[in-house]
Amino acid sequence: MILGIGVDVADIRRLQGALARTPAIAARLFADSERQLPIRALAGCFAVKEAVAKALGAPPGLRWTDAIVSRDEQGRPVLETFGTVAAAAASLGVTGWHVSISHDAGICVAMVVAEGCGARTGARIEAERAAEL
Repeated sequence: MILGIGVDVADIRRLQGALARTPAIAARLFADSERQLPIRALAGCFAVKEAVAKALGAPPGLRWTDAIVSRDEQGRPVLETFGTVAAAAASLGVTGWHVSISHDAGICVAMVVAEGCGARTGARIEAERAAEL
């Protein structure tokens, strides 16, 4: 079941300028493994992180470095979550992510789909107990 969808765009030059003006921001936005990437790929990572936050309902307290974007053997983007992002995802019942990234004309767009069974709410737990009887 789809639990959340997020989409975001990033202007590659704007991100490049922000990183040049404030180099320390890179450590707040990107994991060590991501910081080595070219600016175009960094823009993709940034857009994915923003889209993840939107897919989760933008809860406060998410750390950018708790969402890491990498590539699988076929070159497809893969999202790994840790810490604050993993906790927010677990509270919603997210068990998997689908990620798509595209670049054109200096803009990067990312779409993220959060998939899972949904959180076990009080009403759901009561219904499960009733079904067991």
